[in-house]
Amino acid sequence: MQLPKALKRTGIVFFPAFDWSISPTHPEREERLLYTRDQIFEEGLMDVEGIREYAPLLATEEDFDRVHACFPDAPSLAGPSHQVSAGGAIAAAKAVMDGEVESSFALVRPPGHHATRVVRGLRGFCIVNIEAVMIEYIRRHYRNLRVAIVDTDCHHGDGTQDIYWNDPNTLFISLHQDGRTLYPGSGFPSEFGGPNGYGTTLNIPLPPNSTDEAYHYVLDNFVLPVLDDWKPDLIINSAGQDNHFTDPITNMSVTAQGYAEITRKLNPHIAVLEGGYSVQSALPYVNTGILMALAGMDTGHLVEPDFHPGVRGMDDKTGEYLKKLCELMVVRYKHRDELAAKEFGDKSHHTESRTLFHDEAGISEEQFERVTLCKECAGMVTLESDAGRGEKMFLVQIPLGACPKCVSEGLEAYGNVGANDYDLTILQNRPEDVVEKKGRVA
Repeated sequence: MQLPKALKRTGIVFFPAFDWSISPTHPEREERLLYTRDQIFEEGLMDVEGIREYAPLLATEEDFDRVHACFPDAPSLAGPSHQVSAGGAIAAAKAVMDGEVESSFALVRPPGHHATRVVRGLRGFCIVNIEAVMIEYIRRHYRNLRVAIVDTDCHHGDGTQDIYWNDPNTLFISLHQDGRTLYPGSGFPSEFGGPNGYGTTLNIPLPPNSTDEAYHYVLDNFVLPVLDDWKPDLIINSAGQDNHFTDPITNMSVTAQGYAEITRKLNPHIAVLEGGYSVQSALPYVNTGILMALAGMDTGHLVEPDFHPGVRGMDDKTGEYLKKLCELMVVRYKHRDELAAKEFGDKSHHTESRTLFHDEAGISEEQFERVTLCKECAGMVTLESDAGRGEKMFLVQIPLGACPKCVSEGLEAYGNVGANDYDLTILQNRPEDVVEKKGRVA
């Protein structure tokens, strides 16, 4: 039998992390991708001309420190599996950036989109934000690209949102189950970005039981028009698959065919696996559909065992809600500059306090952030973090592409902190790609 040819050159990186899990009965466990591997081979996809498998790379501590402020340090929190998972995403990105393929799929675990700037332990099964590590690797080793991240995981990508909250060069769009009904309880339309990146964070909370039709409506009427206007150099899909109608920890109704069509419409350069815990009934078929859609192949025959046509429709109430929400968000996006001026005025700095809970680690953290409002760059940021128990941290971030004023202000802020003022003080000097540390645990 002659196998079909991929219409688009597509890379795949597969790392199932059979040596890592949170607990034997946890949804994010060793065998999570076992059936996916079997399905991909059963479909003969690894033999299709135009689909090429790449070995994952090994992300370094420097790659983690470029994105995260880890307490006490990255090696204490992130193990070899996290290095390979993030390195798998990097390998997928390199294949695209080097022009070897047109798109790629990092089919890896552990996941990462709940990992925020400050890392003190597991949050929503995540330690390292593998997409952010991948993106900042690209910006360090290639060029400072204009990037759009579209997160289609059922859970709000709060970690990715936090990392890029102030970045005018990174558009973050999250489609997720309404945070009033699901962890992490965030991702509302009012979450619109920080002062230097206002309008580059866009959240669409969907009602429970949303279907293929609901997701495709949001893509057609909001996501794709925004992407067309924003004109990113690179589109990343955080391809969480826990929206599937058989997923055990969520309440959505997307099918494998629906996922394939989401991928086809988004046409991402890189897809990175996030959640998805229906190990046998969904993941093998959804992952296969995503890979085939990336490669431009026909997915019409792809049907999961428990499929029934009734899961695809959208009721009138959901349709009306999404119509109003998409219209509202399009208006807010188009008027983001005027809204930013109204929200932040002519202040020189903006301050914000928040409480962050590292749920799997049982750590509650208080944060106080101060952002320099800057018309030339993403602005210098200081972040004071206190988790009690003698674990106070101070982070200074000088953003990539920082103007001279923000560079000087950041270096001064770091220099003014004494070696024993905090348990750990970190300077992320992105223009120089240098991380400095001082303090009692440095």
